[in-house]
Amino acid sequence: MSKIKNIIVTIWQLTYMKYVLVTVIGVCLVGFVGDSSVVAHLRNKQRISQLEEEIADYTARYQRDQEQIRLLNTNPKAMEKIARERYFMKADDEDIFILSDDDRTPQPIESEQHETAE
Repeated sequence: MSKIKNIIVTIWQLTYMKYVLVTVIGVCLVGFVGDSSVVAHLRNKQRISQLEEEIADYTARYQRDQEQIRLLNTNPKAMEKIARERYFMKADDEDIFILSDDDRTPQPIESEQHETAE
């Protein structure tokens, strides 16, 4: 035991080993411990990329919804189409037959150019 202690004291007495040891401990603290460590930095970068993907998704949804609102404000047939398809409304002189009761997700409104039947 005393031999190991003598070796440690001898190493500690060397001037450059003190600085090497302090530097290694400092790098370990900065790299792996604390809020500003390298590991925390990598986690934050990953979270930022996930949030940027969400922003892009919400921006695309917003643009699609704005286009639908614009179409509803300018085209009365689009409003009639939504009323017929989503809310099963009808004109006074027609009947509606529901062939399927499956829950459908709302589809984006398309312009009149893509409609095949009115």
